[in-house]
Amino acid sequence: VGTTTVAGHLCHLRTGEILASASQMNPQVPFGEDLMSRVSYAMMNADGTDRMHRAIVEGLNTMILEMCAQASIQPTDIIEMVLVGNTTMHHLLLGVDPRELGGSPFSLVTHSAVDVKARDLGIKINPGANLHIPPCEAGHVGADNVGVLVAETPYNSDLQQLIIDIGTNGEILLGNREQILSASSPTGPAFEGAQILHGMRAAAGAIERVRVDPATLDVKYKIIGKEEWIESKEIERLREQEIENSAQISQSPNLPISEAERRRAKRDALLNPELKAAGICGSGIIEAIAELFKAGVIASNGRFAEFSHPRLRTGLGEGGGKAEFVLVWGHETNSGQEIVVQSDDVRAIQLGKAALYAGTKLLMNRMDLATVDRIVLAGGFGSYIDPLHAMILGLIPDCELSKVQPVGNAAGDGARMILLDKTKRQEAVDRARWVTYIETAVEPTFQEEFVGSLDF
Repeated sequence: VGTTTVAGHLCHLRTGEILASASQMNPQVPFGEDLMSRVSYAMMNADGTDRMHRAIVEGLNTMILEMCAQASIQPTDIIEMVLVGNTTMHHLLLGVDPRELGGSPFSLVTHSAVDVKARDLGIKINPGANLHIPPCEAGHVGADNVGVLVAETPYNSDLQQLIIDIGTNGEILLGNREQILSASSPTGPAFEGAQILHGMRAAAGAIERVRVDPATLDVKYKIIGKEEWIESKEIERLREQEIENSAQISQSPNLPISEAERRRAKRDALLNPELKAAGICGSGIIEAIAELFKAGVIASNGRFAEFSHPRLRTGLGEGGGKAEFVLVWGHETNSGQEIVVQSDDVRAIQLGKAALYAGTKLLMNRMDLATVDRIVLAGGFGSYIDPLHAMILGLIPDCELSKVQPVGNAAGDGARMILLDKTKRQEAVDRARWVTYIETAVEPTFQEEFVGSLDF
């Protein structure tokens, strides 16, 4: 149960096979985009905790029905369930008021693993089914991070590993078999596509890859649902050709109709593919800003450069406005509206990446490390982010690219391991207590590290 996204797998307990999977936006998002917003909602509304609890339970039940339909089974066939999430999600799932997580010392109602009957939480599977929630570590590092621990087992390695679960709330693990530190950084929802002008979740039509030519500022991009790169320059050329063809047709009444129709059909097929860009997701906005930085469009402090180019609008003309760069022209999108990167988008990414990098630096300083042996990028966003672009922005420390590994939804992998192997449940309890938690919010140097991490 992530702050922004909820993902689930239906597993066969005997074989371990994944029978079905589903994901959705967390239905608590309307109550607040980040953790502190939801804690505030619970504090300011007498029924706030109950409303958010019911929202996530209903969301889980919807996903359960969807997965059962995929696997052709009944919800009552499900007899065991494991749930992981950060500490705020943990409390709201259990219907516990999370207000203590809103301020120091960020106390949890319980650190221990929880076993409860599904019927007691309103989860519509077998009424007698056991619902297991692994232990939380502390503060804002919850059972989801314990899932990552179990899946990646850095405590069995001699390598100094940095494991970053990137999401609305970023969780960080650093260390090896001798010692592991953990921390949480409030990265915000920008990496999930929220707080971005044309942001969207990673769904069909979302721009996920971007390249900008430093010489011409022509843009190439990929959208989810299409394998090939789309060249903005080529589409612009075709638009010019459309005007030229129209003039030729009007001036040449004897031109065979079939030829005119052929030209139009070819033009329309190229200009109006079935699937067009609809917005930009987290990996896309990271690459877009990194590419614009490399091309000199954005300075290291995040400000847009001021020079003349059709794609660049500095906001200094009549009417003002915010500086922006046109990634995708209107005729290339499904809405007919341009998709741009705006100065506010750049700032949102700066704040998120600075929080994550500052948390990482705090842990590295604690362990007197200048570099790490391996970086693991976890989470839905971490799976798709390009490590080079992440380093260019200063989202993660410099490291050899070959030693940066995306591992996907490691929290979900850990949850499946804990579901299928009961020995992993005790391992999760032991390791959750063994890890040393660092509370970034009360660290005196965090603000200094944060400010120093804002630049690209």
